Amino acid sequence: MKKALVVLSGGQDSTTCLFWALENFDEIKAVSFDYGQRNEIELEFAKQICEQHNISHQIVNMDLLSELTNNSLTKHYIEIEEKEGGVPNTFVDGRNMLFLTFAAIVAKNNDIRHVVTGVSQEDFSGYPDCRNVFIKSLNTTLNLAMDYEFELETPLIFLNKEETWKLAYDLGVFDIIKENTVTCYEGKPGAGCGECPACKLRSEGLKKFLERKEKNHE
Repeated sequence: MKKALVVLSGGQDSTTCLFWALENFDEIKAVSFDYGQRNEIELEFAKQICEQHNISHQIVNMDLLSELTNNSLTKHYIEIEEKEGGVPNTFVDGRNMLFLTFAAIVAKNNDIRHVVTGVSQEDFSGYPDCRNVFIKSLNTTLNLAMDYEFELETPLIFLNKEETWKLAYDLGVFDIIKENTVTCYEGKPGAGCGECPACKLRSEGLKKFLERKEKNHE
């Protein structure tokens, strides 16, 4: 039996990956992380999605991460800023490295080798831990650290937001992703606040997907 563990935030990308995993594996489990994020409502959406589709779901407390880092996602008094070049202040130092490390521990203890994550280096966010080179490096490190053959699966790594919307559509879960995920940094579900960088990226990708879909049906 081919099994996978999905790192599920409750946002567009990871939820799309959850349904991708349902199509590609015999059995899946999901793990989410509570790290004091300002959009913590995403955890409720992750929990609901898993309950609705009978998926085993575990939430791991990682509050320590918010104590060690200074960023606008874990420090509510820091205003979210958009800037050209450099790493944005929504970047949480070490987040994906720690999440994937802890996910690998969960996976190994559940006899799972495939760990699915929704990172993408194509939708430029300035996050260094969303790059393919980082994923490949960490995959090797995890294998060596635990003497276990993990496979970090990244279905979205080379997809932009328009292509991610198309994948959701092809998987038959477009409406679920559109209405029942939380991408917004302010924790507003669906289309979100429309103003934060995450909402703008999501909205622009959706617009391009719908325009291309309409054009193809003309």
